[in-house]
Amino acid sequence: MTTWTIDDLCQLIDHTNLKPNATTADMHTLCDEARQYHFRMVAIESSQVARCAQMLKGTDVHVGAAISFPLGQTSVATKVFETKDALANGATEIDYVVNRTELKNGNWDYVRDEMQQIVDVCNEAKVPSKVIFETQELTKDEKIRLCQIAAEVKPTFVKTSTGFSLAGGATLEDVELMRANVPAEVSVKAAGGIRDADTFLAMVKAGARRIGCSAGIPIIEEIRRRMDEQGVDHIEL
Repeated sequence: MTTWTIDDLCQLIDHTNLKPNATTADMHTLCDEARQYHFRMVAIESSQVARCAQMLKGTDVHVGAAISFPLGQTSVATKVFETKDALANGATEIDYVVNRTELKNGNWDYVRDEMQQIVDVCNEAKVPSKVIFETQELTKDEKIRLCQIAAEVKPTFVKTSTGFSLAGGATLEDVELMRANVPAEVSVKAAGGIRDADTFLAMVKAGARRIGCSAGIPIIEEIRRRMDEQGVDHIEL
């Protein structure tokens, strides 16, 4: 079991606003909240990167760009360009969506090359990389094959979902499956549909070491309330 303080749990959260109609005021709110709660990262569309990087200047909150989001259906060259552009604008983490057509075609060489090129760009820039699977649209064999490719390429994280799929978001079963099929140096991020403290804590217990959600504040406040009621300053999971 691992001991977690409130700040430890806050550092697992990628505070998210990926709405296509998000305004500058919305980004100010997102960044202010991330700073106040000491969340690890703000998860935003790449078009918002320069704005959020300026808002978070001088803090240790990371700026995470979502690449080819949410469909993943752009060319490798386009994804690489968008990654480089986001980094140039101040992104300090990258989450990209795999090409689901080529995945479903069984074109694993394409999927591997795409992952390798984006991870290489991130490694050169010394920033974390996250590969978004969209697990609810995949078979168990497809999830395992993606994990096997990630085990070779070694992105920083494999990630369950965009949160935009009608098929659903993160499940405990998928977090456990991914954790079991990537090496220790590749972490697991759970995202999509994580809206309450119990689900959040269950994902962490299952092995997720980053949680993408827009409900981070009510989740943390509920956990804080439980700790206060129990007279403790940490939990064990």
